[in-house]
Amino acid sequence: MPEEDIETGELKEQLHHTVEHGQGGPRWTQVLSVSTALLAVLAAVASLLSGAYSNDALLAKNDGVLQQAKASDAWSYFQAKGTRAAVYAVQADGLAKSEPAAAARMRQEADRYRDEQKEIQQQARELEKKVQEDDERAERLLERHHQFARAVTFSQIAIALAAIAALMKKKWLWFVGLGSGAVGVVFLIRGLAGAG
Repeated sequence: MPEEDIETGELKEQLHHTVEHGQGGPRWTQVLSVSTALLAVLAAVASLLSGAYSNDALLAKNDGVLQQAKASDAWSYFQAKGTRAAVYAVQADGLAKSEPAAAARMRQEADRYRDEQKEIQQQARELEKKVQEDDERAERLLERHHQFARAVTFSQIAIALAAIAALMKKKWLWFVGLGSGAVGVVFLIRGLAGAG
């Protein structure tokens, strides 16, 4: 199959045009290409951070659920001890006249259960405090996730606008995309700073 001969002069002219205007197009399209690549890096970093904070928020929420289950168990145990204390107190009252020694033992048991109840109550309150701390931590992490997710969204919009601008050779559309990218950078910075 014969190949077409390319004139050396034509090749030089094409090469000169490519060097002069950058990849066969206006110089601004080179800058557009670099800015789009930077926006893609921004979107990738923000996406990675968004996922990490989302996972951390889920873990914190799961820790809160686990602590809530433990607190519920502790409150159930607290109630069981209270029921036993009440039963022993009622039995002590019933035996007070007929068997004072047995009634005294029953009152001691009732007091012991009430004392145990105080310890269990303290444990349940501490667990509930941990639940609240885990929930608050999850909310903070989720807010950071949202900041990074917004950064990804605005970066992707900017990339899409840059692609359309390159295809249509519309510089103004590229500038709109850069504006969207700038908003993405703001959200990335807010996420890194922990702003809500």
